[in-house]
Amino acid sequence: MPPIITSILGNPGIRISAIAIFFFGLSGATTAPYMSIIGIRELGLSDTHYSLLIFVASCVNVVASVAVGILADRLGHFRMPMIVVSLFGIVGYGLVFVVPEQIVFVSCALLLLPVYNALNSLIFANVRAASKDMPVRELVAVNSGVRAVISASWVVVPGLVGFFLAGQKSMLPAFLFASLGGVVCFFLFSIWLPRAENRAEAATNLAFLSSLSKILSKHLLLRLTAIGLITAMLQMNGVVLPLVMTGPAHGTTADVGIVVGIVAFLEIVFILFWGYVERKTSSVATLTVGGLIYCAYLFGLGLASRPEHVFLLSLVAGLGAAAIISVPITYLQNLIADRAGLGSSLIAVNIFLSGGLNSLLFAFGTGVSNYSGTALLGAVAGFGGIILLLVLEKPHALKWRRG
Repeated sequence: MPPIITSILGNPGIRISAIAIFFFGLSGATTAPYMSIIGIRELGLSDTHYSLLIFVASCVNVVASVAVGILADRLGHFRMPMIVVSLFGIVGYGLVFVVPEQIVFVSCALLLLPVYNALNSLIFANVRAASKDMPVRELVAVNSGVRAVISASWVVVPGLVGFFLAGQKSMLPAFLFASLGGVVCFFLFSIWLPRAENRAEAATNLAFLSSLSKILSKHLLLRLTAIGLITAMLQMNGVVLPLVMTGPAHGTTADVGIVVGIVAFLEIVFILFWGYVERKTSSVATLTVGGLIYCAYLFGLGLASRPEHVFLLSLVAGLGAAAIISVPITYLQNLIADRAGLGSSLIAVNIFLSGGLNSLLFAFGTGVSNYSGTALLGAVAGFGGIILLLVLEKPHALKWRRG
């Protein structure tokens, strides 16, 4: 059995977290592809109102992730916060399914579901706490393995949901499946997650404002900006890939789905590969190489003129994306290494920041160029993030671990 699987299965806290994150991913994978369809077409929201809703929900998610992370650090454990946050998903998705009204959809998408999405950061924080006695290499492997699990849910679940809902007049049953994912998480945390002893530091000076000041420090903000620029390339690809494939590359929407599926599958394999590389080098070195590969992919996408070009780029996309998806988790947690909850909440902060940077880049790119040019701009911005990261971390950026 591979060491990474042994490390995950051999630790009850990590094992339950890995199972839970699959079902947390299931909640997102069943609903994310249909949120705009349900909100706009079925419930009558305007495009502008829906865009505003998504933006505010992202802000709520960041605030909730940071606040819950600080609270968990003060409590000294993550079990109870994860149980409570799971309830937000059960109720949020369940209400939309049971009462499919515009006001209910908006309320749940704005308040309940963003809090439930903070579960992502909490699970990785719990993994961090459960693996505190592991060697650095093993911790890196565990983070990569758990991240691969959530990617697996996004590969498997959307196709199954599409199969079950084929021919249905409404996609609302997807919210029932998502609510059931929250139910599974609730019982996993309530019944099977080990009760950890409160950490000693929980009672010492973990005031909310003091914890928040750590995130707002110059040391942290510069590093978050660098990682945000790199991960914004993933956000950029999500927007421009369909537009380039069905535009300059002269492909079809079916081609888009095939490419996305191929890349998602490759990500699972390559996440494990990058975990091995990270154990031998460092987070910064691994992210630099993976980021440069993804820069090359976006650059190639900007030059694509046939569907075959995009298909050939899939291998490059999967290899680079796997590094950008998985490696920042350990890096961000290490920025506040003594606070597992607060450090892991930086994952949500990064998602929000990269989304905002991508919106600005897309608006500027499409204002001065076309979709292909915008893809090239995304590559340039990502390269800038890599350079900034290397400048900030140069004393330890490219070290090689012996053994």
